[in-house]
Amino acid sequence: MKKRIMHPKKQLREILIQSLEQARGRGELDFQDLPGFEVEEPKQAEHGDLATNLAMVLAKPAKMAPRKIAEIIIKNLTAPEGMLQKVEIAGPGFINFFIEDSHWHRVLFEIHDQGPAYGNCDLGAGRKVQVEFVSANPTGPLHIGHGRGAALGDALANLLAAAGYKVVREYYINDVGNQINTLGKSLYFRLRELRGEKIEFPEDGYQGDYMKDLARNYLAAGNPPPSSAPTEEEFVPLGRYAGDVILGGIKKDLEDFGVSFDRWCRETDLYRQGLVEKSFARLQEKGFLYEKDGALWFKSTAFGDDKDRVVRRSTGVTTYFASDIAYHFFKFQQDYHLVVDIWGADHHGYVPRLQAAVEALGCQGQLQVILVQLVSLLRHGEPVAMTTRGGTFVTLREVIDEVGKDAARFIFLTRRADAHLDFDLEVAKTQSPENPVYYVQYAHARLASVFRQAGAQDLQVPKPAPALFPLMKLPEEISLLKMLAHYPEVVEAAARNLEPHRLTYFLTELASQLHSYYYKHRFISEDLPLSRARLCLVQAVQTVLAHGLRLLGVAAPETM
Repeated sequence: MKKRIMHPKKQLREILIQSLEQARGRGELDFQDLPGFEVEEPKQAEHGDLATNLAMVLAKPAKMAPRKIAEIIIKNLTAPEGMLQKVEIAGPGFINFFIEDSHWHRVLFEIHDQGPAYGNCDLGAGRKVQVEFVSANPTGPLHIGHGRGAALGDALANLLAAAGYKVVREYYINDVGNQINTLGKSLYFRLRELRGEKIEFPEDGYQGDYMKDLARNYLAAGNPPPSSAPTEEEFVPLGRYAGDVILGGIKKDLEDFGVSFDRWCRETDLYRQGLVEKSFARLQEKGFLYEKDGALWFKSTAFGDDKDRVVRRSTGVTTYFASDIAYHFFKFQQDYHLVVDIWGADHHGYVPRLQAAVEALGCQGQLQVILVQLVSLLRHGEPVAMTTRGGTFVTLREVIDEVGKDAARFIFLTRRADAHLDFDLEVAKTQSPENPVYYVQYAHARLASVFRQAGAQDLQVPKPAPALFPLMKLPEEISLLKMLAHYPEVVEAAARNLEPHRLTYFLTELASQLHSYYYKHRFISEDLPLSRARLCLVQAVQTVLAHGLRLLGVAAPETM
């Protein structure tokens, strides 16, 4: 009868806690609360498969030397039969565990039984999470910085869903305020320019070529030409027209990038639904709003911000911050367990005031803001010049068209969100190990080719069976099995810490080990039992590669 394997670190943690309880019951250890301890993979293979600092962190509360505690823990261990090969005490009190090879083989049962769901977990337990990302103002096309945020947000949403959360993806559209008026003014002057007039384009206008395209399309659609004298009343409808057209382009770019949203929330809706005033009323009720110099202020210093913030100016006009308060007030009315906002790193100074507002609304700890650092675009290692309003920035569309969706998404996710990213367009197009997405996708496609060869020889991939396991004894095979066993823990940790880049690290290492194994050993040979064993193993590897790529929103190709 096959035995199910608990994820190794969790299993060992439970075994250690049981050991402590047994030791306490025998009077060998005396302490009140168990401190936090780690179960990790040692950096050096000679230190075993897993190690813990439990004895060291327990030394103070138990008032005993760490090595003595380690001896007591080991004496009271009751691990499942066939799990532990040996246990050693190292250094000041680390405990190193060497796990039997036969124990790692059991992961193949799990992968076979769970199939494409292997790696999922129930961390979220069905709780609701909202991930708001991209949310670029509809004043211009998406650039590569937006692309990095889009890849991160979408992969994070996939990851949280795999971890058992109910996820809502949302895009917030800033369609109120000066940027829309400026957009309308920019379109107005481009329209006059198309009529052959010599104009002085506003310094604060949006100067990219996309504004010229907008103007041509506006007139081609039969819309009325601009008046000879600019007025604010004319800028507003022009701005709304331009914003809607640009938003349509943004939606198309995101769709082609593999990103979709469950909700598109407009700032104008917040005002239409009275949510700004309702959020003010909530803050007023709690004593966090006050008037000064004719303006309305939020008392954000009460929550650690460096100064209080205006939410309504003396002119009666509300600030962008007021809209953001109302938007998050609306978010937390949806009973989300967690709200994740993904912003560009240039918004770092805005985080304390928004966190203060959320806390004031009574939602402390429920908002996580992830700041995404800049992307430096390179070609053959040389920087590609980019500006913002000057119109020479590189759009997400250009990157997708040049390197493809998969390469862009994977490379955007190869670094932590708070780390600067160099994106070399030429590397992203190469079919070589230097291109990380090619390297991982090729591992999946290579295995698909192996299975086609096996099928051509009427060699079926068998179900996992104990009779096959002794044939999987090479160091490369045991190493692959260990990685497969640890994969669900990688997914859970990535979801818990909101860090999808952990998946790209894992997949790259798994692909590396698979390629190395492939180059050294034949998967299909005259030795049929050995061939079946190896096919069983690499089928599990392919399942995990496909699962990880799916979470990243990257294809798992059958051929390349």
